[in-house]
Amino acid sequence: MTFLAPWEPQLRSVLRIIAGFTFSLHGYQKMFGWLNGLDGQGNPAELASMMGAAGVLETFGGALIILGLFTRLTGFILSGQMAVAFFMVHLPMSVFPILNGGEITVLYCFTFLWLAAAGAGPWSVDAMRGKQ
Repeated sequence: MTFLAPWEPQLRSVLRIIAGFTFSLHGYQKMFGWLNGLDGQGNPAELASMMGAAGVLETFGGALIILGLFTRLTGFILSGQMAVAFFMVHLPMSVFPILNGGEITVLYCFTFLWLAAAGAGPWSVDAMRGKQ
């Protein structure tokens, strides 16, 4: 299916934008309690906690990914955050992501790692700055 190959850079930009947006929603839950928050009551996490730190990374890192600004560095950091989340939160329940609820964590981890290697794509601030 090589007919999509010429569109890879643009599709990478679309994937980056969608992944950054959905990732940032997790940060909004943690930082602001939006979308019912983590406790189901709409209460934000304490900023001086591990969950608060995750919320900051998800909110601001997600925004940088959406914009395609500092994508390689941000992708690398967020990939690491997701790896840590998987090993700390999900792995103790089971090694299989389907059983431990870690599927999205694994997908974010490797999506961000790929963006760290591949770059933001043409529809990005990085591309406008010539920093691909």
